[in-house]
Formats: sequence, C-alpha cells, structure tokens
Amino acid sequence: MMLIAPEKLQKVVEAILMGGGSSAEEAELVAWHLVRANLTGHDSHGVGMVPAYVFIQHMDLLKPNTSVKLVKDDGAILRFDGARGYGQIVARQAMDQTIARAKETGIALMSLANAHHIGRVGTYGEQALKAGMVSIHFANVVDHSPLVAPFRGSDSRFGTNPICIAVPGGDKTDDILLDMATSKVALGKVRVAMNKGEEVEPATLLDKTGAPTTDPSVMFDEPRGALLAIGAHKGYGLAFMAEVLAGVLTGGGTIQPGNERHNSIINHMLAIVIDPTRLGDRDWMRGEIDAMVDYFKASPEQTPGEPVLSPGDPERISEAERRANGIPIDDTTWGEILDVAKANGVSAEQIEGMVG
Repeated sequence: MMLIAPEKLQKVVEAILMGGGSSAEEAELVAWHLVRANLTGHDSHGVGMVPAYVFIQHMDLLKPNTSVKLVKDDGAILRFDGARGYGQIVARQAMDQTIARAKETGIALMSLANAHHIGRVGTYGEQALKAGMVSIHFANVVDHSPLVAPFRGSDSRFGTNPICIAVPGGDKTDDILLDMATSKVALGKVRVAMNKGEEVEPATLLDKTGAPTTDPSVMFDEPRGALLAIGAHKGYGLAFMAEVLAGVLTGGGTIQPGNERHNSIINHMLAIVIDPTRLGDRDWMRGEIDAMVDYFKASPEQTPGEPVLSPGDPERISEAERRANGIPIDDTTWGEILDVAKANGVSAEQIEGMVG
C-alpha cells in the first residue's frame, strides 16, 4: 500500500488524461474530482477509475473535450445531453446552469442524459451547497451489464443507482450531505477489496449461482455475481425509483436489455436544486438544524469511541486524515494506473518523478 499526497496524485492523473487528448483544463477538473473522491474516503470513485476511463476512451466510447448541450430550456426545467463527454465536466456544467436558474426561479429541475461516468455524486451536492442551495440527485448507470440483484432475485438486474441529498448546515453545524449507492457497496469498493486481497462483508454479494459469498472476485469473473441492495426491499425500492427518475424522466433510458450496451459507463441524472431562502426565514432554518443535529449527536454511544455522526461527517473525517497522511493506493491499482499511463504515452519514470 502506497500513501501519495493528493496534489501529487492529481498531477499523475492530469498527465494521463492529457496523454489521452484532454485539454489541460479538462484534465485538471476530472483529476480534481477523482482525487477528491479518494480524499473523502470514496476510493470506489477515485483514481482507480482511470484505467477504465482510458480503456473506454480507446474504444471511442468516451469523448474528451465535450461540453454539455442544453437540449431544452423550459423555465424552471432544463434538459441536457452529455454526448458521452467526461461526466465530471458535463455534469458540473449542467449543475452550474441549474443553480443559476434556481437563483432566478427559486427551484430548478435538471435532467442530464448520456454523460460518461459522473463519478462521486456528492461532488455535485457540494457544488449546490457552495451556492447556498439544497439539492436532490438521482442517478442510474447504463451501457454495461447490470450489477445489483433485485429483492428476492438471484442475479443482477440494475446498477448501483446513487442518491444524494445536500442541505446547508446551521450556524454551528457543518453542511449535511447524504451520498450513497442503493447497493450495499459500490462496485468500485469490491474492486478495491479484490485488489487488496481482502474479503467483503457478509450479506454483500451473491455468486453466479445466487448463493451468498464474501469473495469479491465473483464480480469480475464470467458469469458474474451480483451486489445486494441496502435494506432488502427498501433499498431495492429506492434503486427502482432512481432507475425510473434518472432513466425515464431524463430520456436517457434504463438498464433493461432492449437498450444497447457497449461495455462503457453512462450515467443519467435527475437533479432538483432549491433556494431555501424562498421557503422561510433562513436564520430560523439554521437554528433548527443546529438544534436537530445537537439532539441527534447527544445520543449515548452504542459502541465506545463511535459517536453519532451527521451525513457528511465521514467524508470530512477522511479528508482531514488523508490530507495529513496521504491517499492510500494499493499495489494492484497502482500497477493498473502505470499500465494505462504507458498506453497514453506517459512513462513510469515520469510518474515516479511526479510522486517522488
């Protein structure tokens, strides 16, 4: 396991992406998004995604230097198409326009279709929080085989379908950011466990026969196993509705097999951005959030040393630790990054010079 300073890791990713044809500006933003995912503890959506991005780009299924296209402007409703551009770019551009519209109208709804992997959805919640806005996000994942079993099912039928809700904090409390897959874990976390030679927690995976397993390799062999949804039927219900909201309402499509699969990663996202000042007294809201968070966190610890946290606290704790000590990268992931760097014209010696 290596520990790499975030700014050095960002330079590595930037060099690889520019080797693939991305502009310096695009490479910087995509790299920042990936490294931020690692910083906040979401390694599944961090720099370990770079090998997949390079592979997909070499299949001409990811289009560098592509901007989001506004398909329809209908007052408080904005429809966008990502045209297979880097999701970190097109989703951010769509959010910028939606936030600006919400400042005018009080609320704005954004649909984004055909974006390449948008990465950690919480980043777009943070984008809204920076503008003082509330945001709600639903995403689905298409263009590749399904990953998650439906409740009572024994094989995979849909994606990890993340949901994110972001609410500005109070005067004494941090912003509230819920960012979660509707599966028990994201596929990337299973990949990280496999690369580390670790097992996953029980009741997380099914093997190809539908039997429970803790072996992460079942998700990378053929025929493939399946992830399980959070909360049994409740998590399945959330995933189902994310598929509908993100896949149907955006016009991008769902994971049902009548839609083509090219073995890439395409996200569709439906997002709602709300200006909370239009709904009531902002000072009262901040005070109420402070009181609510204080009340929840005052609950006695069930396990000593594990206090109650607010949504967003785990990310803040991880970021502080990793900024101080570096981002952990396992040897297998690092080897994969070096391989795709070479494919994009960046030598291992150049990368070693960047990380020291």
